[in-house]
Amino acid sequence: MKMKNSLVGLVLVMLLGSFCMRGQQSTQYTQYMYNTMSINPAYAGSLGTLDIVGIYRNQWTGISGSPETQNLGVHSPLRNQRLGLGLNVSNENLGPSNNVLLDGNISYSVPLSPTIKMAFGIKAGMNILSLDYSKGDYQNSQDPIFQENVTNSTSFTMGAGTYVYSDKWYVGLSIPNFFTENYYDDIASSISEGELQYFLMGGYVFDIGPSFKLKPAFLVKYATNIPTVVDISANALFLEKFTLGVSYRYDDSVSALAGFQILPSVFVGYAYDHTNSGLGSYASGTHELMLRFTLPSKFKIINSQRFF
Repeated sequence: MKMKNSLVGLVLVMLLGSFCMRGQQSTQYTQYMYNTMSINPAYAGSLGTLDIVGIYRNQWTGISGSPETQNLGVHSPLRNQRLGLGLNVSNENLGPSNNVLLDGNISYSVPLSPTIKMAFGIKAGMNILSLDYSKGDYQNSQDPIFQENVTNSTSFTMGAGTYVYSDKWYVGLSIPNFFTENYYDDIASSISEGELQYFLMGGYVFDIGPSFKLKPAFLVKYATNIPTVVDISANALFLEKFTLGVSYRYDDSVSALAGFQILPSVFVGYAYDHTNSGLGSYASGTHELMLRFTLPSKFKIINSQRFF
């Protein structure tokens, strides 16, 4: 099927400098606020405790060969609370392709004031791409490009980010990967090079009442030769247990989010994307499930965590 569709100085230079390299297209999650480390390595360790997040995303349900992604992120601060370490693993199936991303993350934070911290992070790992063209039907199946499969084509990845935050707000800037690497282009049905991507995010938590918090947030993804992605969301937290939210991704989808703190350390979430692009006539939407385990912190009660 043919688809339609050093440390501080080094990090700042990498983030703000002008690079000509291009990087792989990355999966964008509706519940990205729970696996922020997959976008920005500076987030690693920022919660002050061990945090484990798993997300399953089934995109454009109803279209054969549509993207299906699993992501697992684990991060924690070290004993001195300044250094954070994290591991991120994702697996994506798209048409005849399978893409596995494995990267390690390290961050270092410095206090800007008694309530504000600034973290710098870098990530490095590998991307493993496989293609099995027998898993699809093509308009021109005799094209030589479809005659040779790809098995475990491996490339090196490296990214960086900054993250400034307090208990009430955050803002982050990151580049997940500086290096050119191959990915499966579902439009051309071939291996293509990605674009260097910049991520800018931010959010603020308003205390509306003793048992009600509201968090508006945004995420902007920019790359030179593809449309800019703008995601605006608002999530409400009730009684420190129930979360409800809405999200709008410009010219792509409208989403509903819900979550529940089933145990003091365990949070479950669900998101549904209603596609409002041309794919909406063929797909019934996108489903996303999330499970999060957060170890109680020595420094704060888990039920009073930052809500991001």
